[in-house]
Amino acid sequence: MAAITPRVAIVGAGLSGLAVAFRLRALAPSADIRVLEPRPHAGGNVGTELHDGFRVETGPNGFLDSKPGMTRLCRDLGLADRLIPASEGSRKNRFVFANGAVQKLPGSPLGILTTPLLSPLGKLEMLAEPFRRRPGTPPADESVAAFARRRFGREAADIFVDALVTGIHAADSEKLSLPAAFPRLAEFERTHRSVLRGFLASMRQKKRDAASRGEKPSPQRMWSFREGLQVVVDALRERVPVTTGVRVTRLERAGGGWLVHGEGRDSWAADAVVLTCHAPEQAAAVASLDPVLAADMAAIPYAKVAVAALGYRASDVPGTLASDGFGYIAPQNTKRDVLGVQWCSSIFPDRAPPGFVLWRVLCGGASRPDVYDLPDDELVRKCHAEMQLAMGVTGPPAFVRVVRWPRAIPQYHVGHLARVDRIEAAVAKLPGLFVTGNAYRGVAMNDVAEQAEAIAGKVANLASGHL
Repeated sequence: MAAITPRVAIVGAGLSGLAVAFRLRALAPSADIRVLEPRPHAGGNVGTELHDGFRVETGPNGFLDSKPGMTRLCRDLGLADRLIPASEGSRKNRFVFANGAVQKLPGSPLGILTTPLLSPLGKLEMLAEPFRRRPGTPPADESVAAFARRRFGREAADIFVDALVTGIHAADSEKLSLPAAFPRLAEFERTHRSVLRGFLASMRQKKRDAASRGEKPSPQRMWSFREGLQVVVDALRERVPVTTGVRVTRLERAGGGWLVHGEGRDSWAADAVVLTCHAPEQAAAVASLDPVLAADMAAIPYAKVAVAALGYRASDVPGTLASDGFGYIAPQNTKRDVLGVQWCSSIFPDRAPPGFVLWRVLCGGASRPDVYDLPDDELVRKCHAEMQLAMGVTGPPAFVRVVRWPRAIPQYHVGHLARVDRIEAAVAKLPGLFVTGNAYRGVAMNDVAEQAEAIAGKVANLASGHL
């Protein structure tokens, strides 16, 4: 009897789709895997460009080691020895724009006592968090803003928590779901009756785990490569077959399998299909199969973000602030034209040529879509004006590169997890169909990498039973 070769179509060649394909090749070597991507390149919003000595990350700037997903992926790709950590200064020195100036965020309870960012009452409310009672029946879902005000007080919510939400999700904290976006915070309150107590318990556990291995606990770090995150994309692309220029329009059941239809007359037969593209694109693909499922997928909103990479002569940047830090966030209540700034040449080496600095100015998000919509020259003008105000730059940028992401970050609004549960239940009724990506259970690179492993395992299990 001839061996059966299962056919698997993966729709989307971003990090999620590439990682699913890579993991699946290891788990099911006989599978015929085809990755379909509408754009002319793979990698999604992960990528690195080199322009005259300026190394620009077009999307994420790096990944954290708080979860093992990306570290494990880099290891399995043979890239572990090329990883480099972010600078120590960028780990310790993070800032917000408040009261008309860039100010350092406190890094300890003592820092909370001395920070000028909070009033005496605001400091008292924040330090009282461990003693604040939680509701008798905690809400199943609530906004990050509501949770933060309840636990830390209004001032801390408006400055620190808003900055966290802006920096990670480019979101509106009044709409963002706490258990969907920050499940650890919800878990800390649930299990320890306090975020601070939960955090301290987590740190103690981390120390015990490190001691059991004969190691010292290490602080959380950001990682990348000297050549940028394009290294991961290139390594995956070398190992994964990708067909670019293919926009999938719909899926059709065909016997016990699937037909994947692209624009025009192209179609591909598959035994299993994995949708990793943006949620609205997934919705379009399944609309004829299950309109209710499609509506839930399409209801997941996205924030659009523009990245303005600005290179300045070091001689035009006064002081040493941007040479030993990560950057700053502008909380929404400051109503600035930028969401935040990453001091790229301070975070990782070789991001700018000698005598220059490279900053990435992030614009748009849920709070300022109007800035995203500006023409490039006007967007750059506003960004430069912000750099004059916040950083005191005295000369024009010597280098400019603008990258726009109309679907940069999915927004996990209150009710998101219930919607995801419905989506997953509906997909389970369509044998051989799988969905994943950053639209569902985590927007970070680590989340995507871990979800890719799980989905590849499910597809491989199905393939082992000849689908």
